[in-house]
Amino acid sequence: MNICLNCAGWVSLSKSSRKTTPRIFHRTRKIEAFIVISSREDPFEVCKESAMSADDRLSNEKKHGEFISEHGEEIWNWSSPAGRRRWARRCRLFKEFIGNTHSRVLEIGCGTGLFTEELARTDNTILAIDISEALIMKAKERVSSANVAFIVGNACETEFASGSLDFIVGSSSLHHLEVKSALKEFIRILKPGGGMMFTEPNMMNPQVALTKNVPFIKRRAGDSPDETAFSRWDIAEKLRRFGFVDVSVEPFDFLHPQTPARLLNLAERLTRRVEKTPLVREIAGSLIIRCRKDADVPKSGDIPLSF
Repeated sequence: MNICLNCAGWVSLSKSSRKTTPRIFHRTRKIEAFIVISSREDPFEVCKESAMSADDRLSNEKKHGEFISEHGEEIWNWSSPAGRRRWARRCRLFKEFIGNTHSRVLEIGCGTGLFTEELARTDNTILAIDISEALIMKAKERVSSANVAFIVGNACETEFASGSLDFIVGSSSLHHLEVKSALKEFIRILKPGGGMMFTEPNMMNPQVALTKNVPFIKRRAGDSPDETAFSRWDIAEKLRRFGFVDVSVEPFDFLHPQTPARLLNLAERLTRRVEKTPLVREIAGSLIIRCRKDADVPKSGDIPLSF
């Protein structure tokens, strides 16, 4: 069976998989409790993977990076006609968010530099970090702009000074991290008033829910063992609890990467309308997350947190 997962969480099943599809959906009974979960419950707890140490998690992500460095296009699927449009839309949103303000921008989980290359077309300094040395090597081959610096490192424990960054951005990277550790670090290194934006898979999308919670599909889709997805209510609450303000988490992107080129214009118009339709919009493939650090927070002070 062939399964392809792109960065928005969409899964493409080949025709050869049809005979085994009933078996897959039989296994979804194990996650029935998640499918009917209310917005007041915590999907992070419901969908929690088996406990692993921080070192195990980092090791898994490094191994995943080596795999992605060779098979990224099979997993991400950005090169199809629909995939290119989805990539271009995200690039446009990121560049609108950071502007041309000679800012210091940290890109989380830069991968092979596909988004870094576009971020570099601004007047900002782009600091692109990834845990995988193999991916950073690929990114350096792609991007040689003078305003870009690549860093092999753990995004949850950076060496940046407190309050030293204007923006933090990332495409489908936050869900690979231990979220609380990541948000604690991001609020530390952002300047007061600094902005943060991620595009992430939406756990309310049925395909995403299956991929992130059914081990067989998760493995065949090319996921790392501990990556997950977010419900918009839960991630918004976490952001606020860590001190972020002006929090906005919106579902977006119904455009499937395997949409035939001849239907692409029509499909894009229809999916943009669906994104604005109440209730239905909640099962979009992705979330767009925007927030900022409170401008009144002292630059050098740590924010007290209680959990």
